[in-house]
Amino acid sequence: MSLLSDLLNLNLTDTTKKVIAEYIWIGGSGMDIRSKGKTLPEPVTDPAKLPKWNYDGSSTGQASGEDSEVILYPQAVFRDPFRGGNNILVMCDTYTPAGEPLPTNARYKAEKIFSHPDVVAEEPWYGIEQEYTLLRQEVKWPIGWPLGGYPGPQGPYYCGTGADKAFGRDIVNSHYKACLHAGINISGINGEVMPGQWEFQVGPVVGISSGDQLWVARYILERVTEIAGVTLSFDPKPIEGDWNGAGAHTNYSTKSMRSDGGYDVIKKAIEKLELRHKEHIAAYGEGNDRRLTGKHETADINNFSWGVANRGASVRVGRETEKAGKGYFEDRRPASNMDPYVVTSMIAETTILWKP
Repeated sequence: MSLLSDLLNLNLTDTTKKVIAEYIWIGGSGMDIRSKGKTLPEPVTDPAKLPKWNYDGSSTGQASGEDSEVILYPQAVFRDPFRGGNNILVMCDTYTPAGEPLPTNARYKAEKIFSHPDVVAEEPWYGIEQEYTLLRQEVKWPIGWPLGGYPGPQGPYYCGTGADKAFGRDIVNSHYKACLHAGINISGINGEVMPGQWEFQVGPVVGISSGDQLWVARYILERVTEIAGVTLSFDPKPIEGDWNGAGAHTNYSTKSMRSDGGYDVIKKAIEKLELRHKEHIAAYGEGNDRRLTGKHETADINNFSWGVANRGASVRVGRETEKAGKGYFEDRRPASNMDPYVVTSMIAETTILWKP
């Protein structure tokens, strides 16, 4: 083993009580995940016991050079799968020195919705299906594809096995195990329809924690692909033409939906989503118009639709939900680059709090 490898695998708990906390936040683009490490005198598991920190917001597109300081507020703690031991990952949101949330702080706005008594009483559950594409670092072309060319048409790649169908499985499985170690409720993975594209699912998770867990799962995936020398893309339509895009289908239920008679509650919630279709689409990710074309298992971006077991609809209700008369539904409109704080809180606000 090399000296670098020895150092990376060094177990700090053998020599010191000090631990490393990797503070994670979202930069000015809304999709750039940033982080930096901080030494703590002893292990911490409660975010309320962690110190606030700061960074240079002028370097992340979130502040001017004349007044560049942005304050990080720790919000959620996870085990660090990279450093191991008692080291932690810390999901943070962002504020001015005066304590005002930054305009890019979607978590603050989401928390206000999720803390509303009517929303708390409904215990909203989310299961997010995060699709993504693995690209060659040098040429930004999907891994496994011929350089400058195309593989065979879609069909054999979805949940496929074999060297000619599944590209990047080691990355996917490493991410899967790292998320489990971190304490993320990752519920599964699978190869997607387009070769070089994969999906992981996070959930069921309640309320604001859904956004925290998905963002940290994205961070872990970025770190794993960094190690592998592969570029990670959340573009909703990374390859134009007859190829599937990438979404973040959001499965959702409330306590009322999960109870007897819940199917009627589901249908009323879907009616509300239809009335606010344009508002949701505007908040469901950049470039989603390239994906929501009415083809490749999507609904047309301009028209709302729903159906049982229909993957060409805006909202899909499962057969089991229809049969049981209660359960959940799937909003298939969010793009792969959506902000989970925005999408989850908006669905809750529309279906629970909004009065048409």
